[in-house]
Amino acid sequence: SFKQGSSTGLQQLSRRTISSSARRQVDNMVKEKQKLFQADNGIPVHLKGGAKDAILYRLTMALTVFGSGFVVYELLNAAMPKKA
Repeated sequence: SFKQGSSTGLQQLSRRTISSSARRQVDNMVKEKQKLFQADNGIPVHLKGGAKDAILYRLTMALTVFGSGFVVYELLNAAMPKKA
C-alpha cells in the first residue's frame, strides 16, 4: 500500500515538473517571437525570421517562376503540334 501510494505521488510530481518546465520554455519562445515579428523595422513579416526565411522565400519564388515558364512552354507545345 505504501509503495503504491508513494510511486503514484512521485509519478504525478515528475509529470508536473516536466510539463511545467516545458511549458515555461515554450512561453518564453513565444514572447521572443512576438517581439521579433511585431517589431516595426521595415522588414516584411515573411522575412523577419532571418536567413532561413529569405532562402525559403527565394526558393519558392524561383520554383514559381520556373513552374510558370514550364506551363507556358507546354501549352505552346500542345497548341502547335509538330508536323510529321
